[in-house]
Amino acid sequence: MNEFGGAADQATPVDVVVIGAGQAGLSAAFHLRRAGLEPDRDFVVLDHSPHAGGAWQFRWPSLTYGKVHGMHALPGMELTGADPARPSSEVIGAYFDTYERTFDLRVHRPVGVTAVREGDGGRLLVETSEGGYATRALINATGTWDRPFWPRYQGQETFRGRQLHTSGYPGPAEFAGKRVIVVGGGASGTQHLMEIADVAAATTWVTRREPVFREGPFGEAEGRAAVALVEERVRLGLPPQSVVSVTGLPLNDAIRAARERGVLDRLPMFDRITPTGVAWDDGRTVDADVILWATGFRAAIDHLTPLRLREPGGGIRVEGTRAARDERVHLVGYGPSASTIGANRAGRAAVSDILRLLEREPAVVR
Repeated sequence: MNEFGGAADQATPVDVVVIGAGQAGLSAAFHLRRAGLEPDRDFVVLDHSPHAGGAWQFRWPSLTYGKVHGMHALPGMELTGADPARPSSEVIGAYFDTYERTFDLRVHRPVGVTAVREGDGGRLLVETSEGGYATRALINATGTWDRPFWPRYQGQETFRGRQLHTSGYPGPAEFAGKRVIVVGGGASGTQHLMEIADVAAATTWVTRREPVFREGPFGEAEGRAAVALVEERVRLGLPPQSVVSVTGLPLNDAIRAARERGVLDRLPMFDRITPTGVAWDDGRTVDADVILWATGFRAAIDHLTPLRLREPGGGIRVEGTRAARDERVHLVGYGPSASTIGANRAGRAAVSDILRLLEREPAVVR
């Protein structure tokens, strides 16, 4: 039996299913609640993570709340009085947990969603580890944390040291006395590198492109321009890039100090991996004990594959938050709405659109 009282192999009818309880999913759930929809009756929020906090609960302990850039409060409740020295995973996890309880969002966890496919009577069938849901609309807020991107290079399988991704970064202590190569020019890569450099025997920074450091203020106009660049790719049906990839890295005091120390002296991408390190075709080599891939993430949307929403370019074309190929499906926290403030706005926009759809469609029969 599932929570609604039906057998596990029977699809429970609801108006809206929200997949994911990170920033975007909770924002959507808040706006559904505010519009008068009742959780566990009209909509359900499914989250595969063990605890509240979205992807934040998996962040490395050395990422303290004071180091977090651009954390925007969820709608309806500010995050106040947080200790900047406390791990962000704890601060934001506790905040999300309080938020869920304050607004009685009744998130189901841990619940895995295996597939979303066409159901009966114009509904979508959401197949999950707690049974099926027959829904009139879907808000997909699954983010990217579950799909770390590992580039492939010749000789990678021969490396005798350790390889790990940002998703498994344990903090700097485990790299004490090691020779470490950090691959990736984003915010995580630079944060990892600056931490590890204080304890490692040696560090090497490798990126595909020359890093862009941003000086001066980054105001609303600059933010809109950056989001527009990401949005254009999504409109064309291409896989989205992160907002950070088009904004550059903020040139703060910590980065300035690291540059002066030579920590952020970057090398171009190597051509192959050897048993003892990496090599370039020009004959240069670097020996290493560890390769840390700070190479980002991809959208976790494989469960939507049965709906055939992808365009030839590999991405899902989105108009606002609505999938161009299916007006019942909304993607929030995807592409231009991947920032915390963007996720809030996307949650509100998706619910507004879905309410109009529900008015046109027959009501749920229970």
